[in-house]
Amino acid sequence: MSDDIFYSQKYFDDTHEYRHVILPRNVAKKVPANTLMSETEWRNLGVQQSRGWVHYMIHNPEPHILLFKRRNVQVQ
Repeated sequence: MSDDIFYSQKYFDDTHEYRHVILPRNVAKKVPANTLMSETEWRNLGVQQSRGWVHYMIHNPEPHILLFKRRNVQVQ
């Protein structure tokens, strides 16, 4: 398995943009169980993305995949 963090392309709905981040196994071990992480926590794992992203959901079958969203700035 690669030691690189994978960042998906962004996808959108009417109000938000979304992306998922796949962590390598050695980093995924550090993800707190059943807890959404603050920006400081996911940045401390090595996740790098611009400001405004929120870890918004836990997908229990695949805890190594982090789900993020932020308000779509294109919405007026």
